[in-house]
Amino acid sequence: MAKENDKKSGKREGKSREKSIPFKKSFTNKPPRPFGTKQPKPNSNPDTIRLNKYIANSGMCSRREADLYIATGAVQVNGKVVNEMGYKVKLSDEVKFDGRRINPEEKQYVLLNKPKGFSTTAKEGAEDKSALALVENASKYNLLPVGRLDRNTSGLLLFTNDGDMIKKLTNSSLLIRKIFQVTLDKNLKYEDFLKIQEGINIEGNKIRVDEVSYVENAPKSEIGIQLHSNKNNIVRKIFTHLGYDIIKLDRVVFAGLTKKDLPRGNWKHLTKQELNNLMML
Repeated sequence: MAKENDKKSGKREGKSREKSIPFKKSFTNKPPRPFGTKQPKPNSNPDTIRLNKYIANSGMCSRREADLYIATGAVQVNGKVVNEMGYKVKLSDEVKFDGRRINPEEKQYVLLNKPKGFSTTAKEGAEDKSALALVENASKYNLLPVGRLDRNTSGLLLFTNDGDMIKKLTNSSLLIRKIFQVTLDKNLKYEDFLKIQEGINIEGNKIRVDEVSYVENAPKSEIGIQLHSNKNNIVRKIFTHLGYDIIKLDRVVFAGLTKKDLPRGNWKHLTKQELNNLMML
């Protein structure tokens, strides 16, 4: 009996010892944070971005490589060299990488096979639908057309957020190769064919084409024409000058890009090889 009493008393003593341990609890006046929410870091600013990430997003190099460039003084922010690791910039700041201004947006290049009836302006109306609407789901960035195709001209139209590329491909000193397929209201006379081949004076300027040809196994009203001129509506002006009306005008090649596997009204992102070819122009 004594042993049993000892055991019982031991149990009671163990319980009393457990109860005697103080329960630590912190009290605060702050309401409990809802489950799954993330508490913002102090002094965080959503309008700023780390400089190395800014550079990486611009497509110049990786973040790790960007740190090396920053450390060597190759990066400027608002005209001042910055070599501080972890430095943060605003999206509105002017950042230069090796002397060239950069943009944190990833450069994207979208090729559209534009249908007839769509303009390259941002205005939309019953008779003036915008080609911009056809590529609005192609990128989260604001893409702009490289050059123009009038509303009644179909074919290849390049869109990008790369301002340098737009400037390069529309520069009058860099003549970009273009090929159009033209359908006329009547057969092209051979003497007019020779005039186009030799060059035509239009509005005081000599317009020369690289090549003109009748489309093989097609009526003589089907013409292929290749040129490097950057003048707007130059193909229409050539045939209007000679007394022809254009029924259909389709740009089938632009700066080496083709419509292969790209149905009318569809778009695609340029392949790495296509982009490399553009960069080499």
